[in-house]
Amino acid sequence: MNLILLGPPGAGKGTQSKILEEKHGYKQLSTGDMLRAAISAGSDVGLKAKAIMDRGDLVSDDVILGIVAERLGKPDVSNGVVFDGFPRTPAQADALDKMLEGRGQKLDAVIEMKVDDEVLVKRISGRFTCAKCGKGYHDEFAKPTAAGVCDACGSLEFSRRPDDNEKTVRDRLQVYNKQTAPLVDYYHKKGNLHVVDGMADIALVTVAIENVLKGLKA
Repeated sequence: MNLILLGPPGAGKGTQSKILEEKHGYKQLSTGDMLRAAISAGSDVGLKAKAIMDRGDLVSDDVILGIVAERLGKPDVSNGVVFDGFPRTPAQADALDKMLEGRGQKLDAVIEMKVDDEVLVKRISGRFTCAKCGKGYHDEFAKPTAAGVCDACGSLEFSRRPDDNEKTVRDRLQVYNKQTAPLVDYYHKKGNLHVVDGMADIALVTVAIENVLKGLKA
C-alpha cells in the first residue's frame, strides 16, 4: 500500500510514519532522508543533488523526482511506502501519480493530519532535547520531572534547534500554506483524501489512521 501523510511542519507526520513502518512494513520515505542517502551512495542523481546543494540552491523537481524514482526501485519498498514531506506541490503530485502508474502501482490514500497553526507554533517553539541522550522535552507539554535534569540519563545539559522559534515556525507554516496546502484540493478532487485530527494525542491519531486503512481494505 502506498500512502502520503500530509500536514504542516510539526503535525506529527514523522511519528506516524514510523508507527506505520513498524506495524505494517510500509517504508517511510522522507525527502530529506532520500536526499542524504542518494548523496551518500554517490549515485548519479545523488551527485547532481549534492552539486546543487553545495551551491546553496534549492534542489529542483526533476532531481527530487529522480531520487524518488531511484528509491522506489529498492527491494525494501515491496510492502508499500509512506511518503513523508513529499510531494510538496501539485506538480510533484502529478509527477508521482505518473511515476507510480509507470510501475503498475497507484497511490492508495492521502491522509491529511489537520492541525491548528497557533497550536503548532506553541508545540514546535517550545521543544528542547537532552544534549547527551537526545530525549525530547517541551516547555509546556513535557517538562523533565525534576527541573533541569534529564529523566533518561540525568544530564544537566539541554539544547534547542535554532529553527525551533516562533518566527521561523510561522515562516515555515506560511510556506506550507502557500505551496503545499493546494495538495489538499488536488487529492480531494481525485477522491483519495482522508482527514484525521492531528491535534489529538499520538495514540488517537494512530487509531484514526488505522481506521482509514481498514476502510481501504474492506
